[in-house]
Amino acid sequence: MIRVVLPAHLRNLAHVTGEVRLDLPGPQRAGRVTQGEVLDALEARYPMLLGTIRDRRSGRRRAFVRFYACEEDLSNAPPEAPLPERVVAGEEPFIILGAMAGG
Repeated sequence: MIRVVLPAHLRNLAHVTGEVRLDLPGPQRAGRVTQGEVLDALEARYPMLLGTIRDRRSGRRRAFVRFYACEEDLSNAPPEAPLPERVVAGEEPFIILGAMAGG
């Protein structure tokens, strides 16, 4: 079970409250789960989120979206990089955050 925390505007769009819990389909390779697999599962369960977190064509993270887990910024990690074991075990959430800009 992967726990995902969404920013308020995406929770509203997906009609959820609190964190989202995802069971990933298929065998998880010795507990190895990637950022891309989590985002694929999230978008499959909540199709209204398609294009809000990642670009639909390229699959790249949107400019003002950041990913965090276990107090680490995972935003620039490749989608195929494994998530920390504590996230895979459900001990820590995978956090999707809307970044702020301006001055």
